[in-house]
Amino acid sequence: MVSDRSKSVRFQDELETNKLMDNNKESHLSMVSFNEVSNDKQKGGKDAIGNKSSEDGRELSRVFSEDYDAAEILVLDPRGHRVNTWNKIFLAACLLSLFVDPLFFYLPVAKKDKCIDMSVGLEVFLTIIRSLIDAFYIIQIYFRFQTAYIAPSSRVSGRGELIIDSSKIASKYMRRDFWLDLMAAQPLPQVLGSSWYLLSIERQNECWKKVCTLQYPHCQYRYLDCQSMGDPDRIAWLRSSNLSSLCDQSSDFFQFGIFADALNLEVTASKFFNKYCYCLWWGLRNLSSVGQNLLTGTRVAEINFAVIIAVLGLVLFALLIGNMQTYLQSTTTRLEEWRIRRTDTERWMHHRQLPRYLKQNVRRHEQFRWVATRGVDEETILRDLPIDLRRDIKRHLCLNLVRQVPLFDQMDERMLDAICERLKPSLFTPGACVVREGDLVNEMLFIVRGRLDSCTTNGGRTGFFNTCRLGSGDFCGEELLPWALDPRPTVVLPSSTRTVKAITEVEAFALIAGDLKFVAAQFRRLHSKQLRHTFRFHSHQWRTWAACFIQAAWFRYKRIKETSELKRKENLMMAFVPGTTGSEHFSAPLQAPKGTMYAAKLASSPRKGRSLRYGPELDILGSLRKPLEPDFTDDE
Repeated sequence: MVSDRSKSVRFQDELETNKLMDNNKESHLSMVSFNEVSNDKQKGGKDAIGNKSSEDGRELSRVFSEDYDAAEILVLDPRGHRVNTWNKIFLAACLLSLFVDPLFFYLPVAKKDKCIDMSVGLEVFLTIIRSLIDAFYIIQIYFRFQTAYIAPSSRVSGRGELIIDSSKIASKYMRRDFWLDLMAAQPLPQVLGSSWYLLSIERQNECWKKVCTLQYPHCQYRYLDCQSMGDPDRIAWLRSSNLSSLCDQSSDFFQFGIFADALNLEVTASKFFNKYCYCLWWGLRNLSSVGQNLLTGTRVAEINFAVIIAVLGLVLFALLIGNMQTYLQSTTTRLEEWRIRRTDTERWMHHRQLPRYLKQNVRRHEQFRWVATRGVDEETILRDLPIDLRRDIKRHLCLNLVRQVPLFDQMDERMLDAICERLKPSLFTPGACVVREGDLVNEMLFIVRGRLDSCTTNGGRTGFFNTCRLGSGDFCGEELLPWALDPRPTVVLPSSTRTVKAITEVEAFALIAGDLKFVAAQFRRLHSKQLRHTFRFHSHQWRTWAACFIQAAWFRYKRIKETSELKRKENLMMAFVPGTTGSEHFSAPLQAPKGTMYAAKLASSPRKGRSLRYGPELDILGSLRKPLEPDFTDDE
């Protein structure tokens, strides 16, 4: 076989459900390997698929769908591209046929000379169009004879096996769908308005025949045909006849019933477009009113036609109500489930005597979750899908978000797929506390939409406060990364160094600690020193520590600079003291002024000077713990 996914084909007679016991011996399965089939073809034998084998004379009657492409046969795959393309073309032809077929009813025309004629131009046009459409029906019948079908006995599991035996395909098609397709190929009109027009012509012609019968022998039936308009006898009869007054709607001579409007408005003698639009409106009006405004006569055919209109109107009305009910149910089922859940939640909160502010938070969260998900449990839907499809969907939803994290942007595709598979959606309402400072961190959050406030007090130290804003594309909970990358595993989760609260409604994806640990253990690419600077740069914990470090270094630099400036000024003042020299200046410091001596003592004692002037600033770095960084012992 040519297909890489399948290495064998199955030779088996068709196992119909009603012949399982009778054909037990004939349904023996024999597997022919890929090499055997190829060797048979190379030896000059007939094709292994669809033709008789040179060895056992048996014939392949069914094949798996994935093996179909390797079969050199004329039978079409019902799930193939060619069949799907043809179905679309045939559907367009059927829609055109539904529009063209009723137009044949408009061929008869009642002229003012009291005769019936046929519209020749319209007749030729409709015949050509209908012949072209009929050709599509013939091609459809040919396609059905050449299209494989799935064996009923193979539908127990999987997609089933395709029956590719032409004789069995033809037999099944002749038993079931052939006669339906043959009837569909016939030009049978189905529109009420066109039927009403044709019956109106017939009713008017019947009235003329009745008058002609009364006026016999002066009138003959052939006078009612427009082919005899030039006959002198017909002209003389028409002048002396009272045909127009007798076959009138207001006359009691003949009952026109539901066709009276056609005579009163001269619909039968109007132009094609005018009578087509009026008949279309007549059909819509009576279907929508279920035929309640139809005043029929006593003729059985007319009554039956009115009954058909009423029944069709009721059926269409029932279908409309049913479709509306289905639509309303589909759109309100989730809403009703949410209302029931909200009622249960209200009862539970009332039973537990929750305070007012907690009730408001619960209601706000439930409403936000409904707006965001519409009541659909995405995890349940994804859990029921196959793993490859679930991976593709997760990749579509989360890959761009994960790539926005600079730490993960350097990962390979397999690493990103593993992370995307384990991300779970999370929702937070305004004011919700995602994590508090000092609590254990059990997940990393990747923000999709919304804003959060991240702040720290350095363990509650007085006078220390740092805050920043998180938005779309940011992440928090980075304390888990050193824990997950630690080659010496521990069950103790790290503590959060920041408090994160939602400012607006937040949608995010969460990666729990266990999943992050699994990804870090499976993909050693994460243990790379190339990620160290990226991790430090984008971590808010490291940013805070770096800001404090820079602040402390700046204060240290200012202290050293001011100390040097004080020493320089002291030396200048001592150099200008009267009666002293430069050498005496250093040997007799007590002769200096008191202010100068105090400045020199302050400059010579950095610890004391720091505690007096720069103590609160320089203590920042000593009190702020340096964040833990990943252990990169497994460098690549």
